[in-house]
Amino acid sequence: MSLDRAARVINGGMIAFDLALGAGALAAPDRTLRLLGHEPPSPDARALFRRCGPIWLTFAAAHAVARARGERRDWWALAWLRGTEIATDAVWASASPSITRPGARAALWAAGAGNLAMALGFGRLARR
Repeated sequence: MSLDRAARVINGGMIAFDLALGAGALAAPDRTLRLLGHEPPSPDARALFRRCGPIWLTFAAAHAVARARGERRDWWALAWLRGTEIATDAVWASASPSITRPGARAALWAAGAGNLAMALGFGRLARR
């Protein structure tokens, strides 16, 4: 599979992932946080997590637009969006004492690497 094809396939998966994450953050924040390896949240942690739901739904919409239109500007937008997420999960993994499930911290650190790879891959598509 070519790098361009891989980026397009990953883009399709990110539509579903960000849609599930955003909907879960809004509708079932405690359950979604538990799936991510977080202890039962305090009320303020729950509210902050729910606050991210619309952000992730916006990401899902951006991925869907790029899939539907596929214009250079759509891929550039995704490259920038994913670029903004490179450090966010690593910061959370490093700072939160409530992430306790084995492997959860490593998965959050890996998410940063995944966002870097997506930013580069979508940027490559934008240059085509």
